[in-house]
Amino acid sequence: MAKVCQSCGMPMDKDPAGGGTEANGSRSGTYCSLCYDAGAFRMDGISAQEMQDFCIDALHKKGMPRFMGWALTRGIPKLDRWREA
Repeated sequence: MAKVCQSCGMPMDKDPAGGGTEANGSRSGTYCSLCYDAGAFRMDGISAQEMQDFCIDALHKKGMPRFMGWALTRGIPKLDRWREA
């Protein structure tokens, strides 16, 4: 199983930047660049459900049916970022 971002569930090998960055500039192996930059979440203060809705909308805008977006994102609440919240 491919390693996925522990915030949005995107496969890390699909991240064009190769992962987010920590505050010291090092690459994060836990969160993608779309979710995490300079040691902070880009969308702070949202819930797992809000993240799932955002991802479904983003996938739909790229042409994916909403039910497929839901299927791909239904595991978001189980990812590390949301279990710790």
